[in-house]
Amino acid sequence: MMFLKSFFNREQNLLIHIIATIMVTILGIIFDLKLYEWLLVYTMVAFVITSELVNSSIELVVDLYTSKFNPLAMVAKDVAAGAVVISAFTAICVGLYVFVPKIIILIR
Repeated sequence: MMFLKSFFNREQNLLIHIIATIMVTILGIIFDLKLYEWLLVYTMVAFVITSELVNSSIELVVDLYTSKFNPLAMVAKDVAAGAVVISAFTAICVGLYVFVPKIIILIR
């Protein structure tokens, strides 16, 4: 559990993910999600947070390896950050799939 404390201290984006998780959980309770919908939502939560952990690990290892500017180090960091963006985009798509039909029903 010590790694989580270090992660919280180092990664400010985690706060955004935690807030989004709380909001999605509240919406899930309000809309009475089915089991498969909860599984989809929390699989995406785990996917995004795992991507953040991997991104942080890559950044730390690159920083440990070199303190000088290296184009390959920059590419490694950018690719890792890109993975986080892709995972977040995928999570948004799944969230839309789960919640938009419920919101449309509520509006009607």
